[in-house]
Amino acid sequence: MHAPISSSSRISLTRDGNVEGYASLFGEIDQARDMVMPGAFTKTLAQRGLRKIPMLFQHDPAEPVGICLDLHEDFRGLWARGRLIPDVARGRELLALVSEGAIDGLSIGYRTVRGQIDPKTRVRKLYQVDLWEVSIVTFPLLAGARVRAVKEALQQRRSLCVGSYTEGRR
Repeated sequence: MHAPISSSSRISLTRDGNVEGYASLFGEIDQARDMVMPGAFTKTLAQRGLRKIPMLFQHDPAEPVGICLDLHEDFRGLWARGRLIPDVARGRELLALVSEGAIDGLSIGYRTVRGQIDPKTRVRKLYQVDLWEVSIVTFPLLAGARVRAVKEALQQRRSLCVGSYTEGRR
């Protein structure tokens, strides 16, 4: 199952391809009716470490696009900071797509270690998960789970394109 972030905690993208924000929020119900609970990531983060949790495109293990630089739990959820790798073709494409707002979803891939379904609400509360990956996706399970591009990154990219075009015409 995948538990994306809510709209209140969007990811930001910097000029150098760094992305940061909440990969999961505690207490949010996704379209699969899963709710991640505080402490759900504690054990997996301690066991795996950063380099064992890849940043993927569309949850596809054949599409690594970046590396995680920081993953930790706080009072709101799982905070993530990573970097898209522009030397990888898909990483370069994602940098452009996210900057332009063409793709903007975020999601996590995991295996449930300990969870319980509430018989009244049919919501599955996840108390412990084995985090496999963090993905940038087109369609997250939570409608409000979106990546936000920082305007200055887009403005700088546009000014570089205009500058190159102008220089070529001289």
